[in-house]
Amino acid sequence: MTSPDLPRLGLGCAQLGNLGAPMTEETAHAVVHAALEEGCTYLDTAPHYGVGLSEERLGRALAGVPRETYTLSTKAGRRLRPLAPGEQAPAEGFVDTPARAREWDFSRDGVLRTLESSLERLGTDHVDIVYLHDVEDHLTEVYETGFPALAELREQGVVRHIGFGMNFSGHLARLVGGLDVDVVLCAGRWTLLDRSAYDDLLPECERRGTRVVVGGVYNSGLLADPRPGAHFDYRPAPEPLVERARRAAAVCERHGVPLRAAALRFPFGHPAVVSAVVGAASPQEVRDNARLSRLEIPDALWRELTAEELLDADLPVPGRPASG
Repeated sequence: MTSPDLPRLGLGCAQLGNLGAPMTEETAHAVVHAALEEGCTYLDTAPHYGVGLSEERLGRALAGVPRETYTLSTKAGRRLRPLAPGEQAPAEGFVDTPARAREWDFSRDGVLRTLESSLERLGTDHVDIVYLHDVEDHLTEVYETGFPALAELREQGVVRHIGFGMNFSGHLARLVGGLDVDVVLCAGRWTLLDRSAYDDLLPECERRGTRVVVGGVYNSGLLADPRPGAHFDYRPAPEPLVERARRAAAVCERHGVPLRAAALRFPFGHPAVVSAVVGAASPQEVRDNARLSRLEIPDALWRELTAEELLDADLPVPGRPASG
């Protein structure tokens, strides 16, 4: 097993696939180049994002950029195909996308063909990391064909690192415990509002030497702007959770720290976490996330969040190991 060398802040590229709202080609290119300029040289995409549009835009934006200057990950598990005449496919949160459909496919041939198509869309001969994507309902196929196919590609040197990406930390923990996994991307389960990964995934990763990339550090927006109507886990947040986020924001304000900065820094309290990927709708958002990621967070802020029972006392935070 090897560990990927990643910057602390990477760019999640779902929004390049028109997640929730259309993005122009010009903006997509500007977002990617802002990330590279800010040192966010880890770029994560997937065929799922805009049924290939994210990969295509990312590939065009990276044309001419020296390949050794950035780290690239994509995912497998959803194979893309052209729509049949008159066919409509579920949007799954993306708008104005190419006329393609997604089909689950964790077969050996499906994984190989999916990666081959991704490389073509990305305009490169290799990616650094391949994650099997959202496998929670396909575990038999993953064990029998999907993961062995990735392991074969890793052994051949076609892919440097392999793993899994999803929202379910318990499933990830069991996969890490039973397979030779280099890295996982866990979204939304190790945040200021959700400690799930600390109870299952993170101990297993630390034991096995598996690295963790965190996504969803803002929990779909609630930790970016804690207001009524804000989203948590892709749906409107319940009022008690909104109130909890607002209390956390008030603590951060007393210490002169934006809530988003604390949300970005918090996951790095655990030693298994190596990087966070954050999406952006504009180059300004990229630069703002980069700025926030570099802010100093006083230890007193974490102590007050714990005293206010907004963080559990056993949790590790930056500068403080777990208490037990």
